[in-house]
Amino acid sequence: MFLNLMGCMGTKEKTYLPLQIVPYVDLTRYAGTWYEIARYPHIFQEGCVGSKATYTLRDDGKISVLNECYDKSFSGKIRSAKGKAWIVDKETNAKLKVSFFWPFAGDYWIIDLGKNYEYAVIGHPSRKYLWILSRTKEIEPEVYKAILSRLRDKQYDTSKLIKTEQK
Repeated sequence: MFLNLMGCMGTKEKTYLPLQIVPYVDLTRYAGTWYEIARYPHIFQEGCVGSKATYTLRDDGKISVLNECYDKSFSGKIRSAKGKAWIVDKETNAKLKVSFFWPFAGDYWIIDLGKNYEYAVIGHPSRKYLWILSRTKEIEPEVYKAILSRLRDKQYDTSKLIKTEQK
């Protein structure tokens, strides 16, 4: 009900241009482990350091997802979340849905990707979610700066990014 009242009060969501995805993703090359370089802050990742995601192709065409991080420090407990993803746009393989608990699923759009799959950028059409991932725990500063420039072109506020501590 509160949300309905807010809608009546004339609150406006910022409008964005349609979010462009990469032309095509080879899922076999995309599968594997990715280290989080930076992200937008979210409650579900609060206190995470050393975050990484592992994607495994399944026989049924879906993708197993394992997200892991250390809680507050590298000596902290490992937190993990298991989920599954499925392709929404089979022409590009760049639009997926990810679910960690049924029936809820979120958009997972691959909006930037290194030509050798050395980095990936995951976004959401609302611009509320953003992750920069790399196959290694660090990314070259020039590559990172170029990614940030392209993100600004896509109407992302890069000042909100939190760099992820990796070890």
